[in-house]
Amino acid sequence: MTDAFPTRISFAEARDIVARVAAAHRHGSERVPLARALRRVLAEDLVATTPLPGFDNSAMDGFALRSEDGSGARHLLGEQFAGPDQSFALEPGQCLRITTGAPLPAGADAVLMKENARVEGESILPLQAVVAGAHVRRRGEDVAVGDCVLKAGTALNASQLALAAALGQHDLSVYRKPTVAVFTTGDELRAPGQALAPGEIYDSNRVLLKSLLTEEGFEPVAWPALPDDPAKIAGALRDAAFSFDVVISCGGVSVGEKDHLPDILREHGQIHFWKVMMRPGMPLLFGKLGGAQFFGLPGNPVSVLATFLTLGRQMLDGLQGLAEPRPVLRARLSGDVVKSHDRREFLRGLLSCDDHGQLQVQANPADGSHRLRAAGQSNALIVLSEGAGSWQAGEIVDVLPYAGFAVAR
Repeated sequence: MTDAFPTRISFAEARDIVARVAAAHRHGSERVPLARALRRVLAEDLVATTPLPGFDNSAMDGFALRSEDGSGARHLLGEQFAGPDQSFALEPGQCLRITTGAPLPAGADAVLMKENARVEGESILPLQAVVAGAHVRRRGEDVAVGDCVLKAGTALNASQLALAAALGQHDLSVYRKPTVAVFTTGDELRAPGQALAPGEIYDSNRVLLKSLLTEEGFEPVAWPALPDDPAKIAGALRDAAFSFDVVISCGGVSVGEKDHLPDILREHGQIHFWKVMMRPGMPLLFGKLGGAQFFGLPGNPVSVLATFLTLGRQMLDGLQGLAEPRPVLRARLSGDVVKSHDRREFLRGLLSCDDHGQLQVQANPADGSHRLRAAGQSNALIVLSEGAGSWQAGEIVDVLPYAGFAVAR
């Protein structure tokens, strides 16, 4: 293949390329039951075919009555519990004992709370004025037939699934979730728990990348660490690309003598771009291998974190048709920050909320791409724009939270 591919591109250009590629390879849809739809992306608008509530009903335990009867005593006709409608109809001067959610009887236009009535044998006496519409939930007041309640491209959460269930939906049309294969490379890697020889390290990237993907609702399949052998790497990656939608590797993407991934992708696939003006993570490699989208992440663990959260996750979102980008928060810096290079930087930081409701973020001083402890002590990435510069304490910056982050106090 040709060597004409973008290299050393800006971060904004990288995002544009990822967005175009993902849109061009968006996955088809499938119907899944609600129990399997959490965090899936809706593939078509959900339009209500039934109203919500489906009938006029009581919002309180008490007595259904007619407001026009005024403040006088009412004869207690019977009782209507939540459940099958017993088809009561109130005549003047009558009322009905009723529970929350129970169908409102014909003729009733208000509910008097139980504690605001005195029961005297077969009659009740209101202890406060009866107002038309009080404590009544009207048919369709929440959702009317024909309302679009959820838009295609929505990543479904628990309350949205409850809404679909309340409208009688047993299943939903969602985009198919990509299958993901994970690789780490390097002769120096050993699995945690094994004995280390001099020069060897534990394979933290395998755990990191699998966990990042699992947090996003994927079920990644990870191979044992691959040796620095181009033939073995190429064979394993090509096998995975035949069976998976996305292949993600860590390491081997720079310009060292054992960085084989660019040449492998150049020979066996297609490179969309190589090297992005970002820190950490500049050697990021993005392309296609067989039928799979391929991300070659750098080997330093903080580079894996930053490149996945910023560009890898964007690709996975795009393949699933997610309509809205991930939220970027705005927070005040707790201390000064200085940047001497021209790349976009993603600093590890601890996002918190002060007593006045203001988000603030403290940059971790350990900014090296190998400093995994700093990543573990953080819950967000601080986004610093291109170009050398300095940011003073109190300045507002963009902050990209980790998945499932909790704001510190």
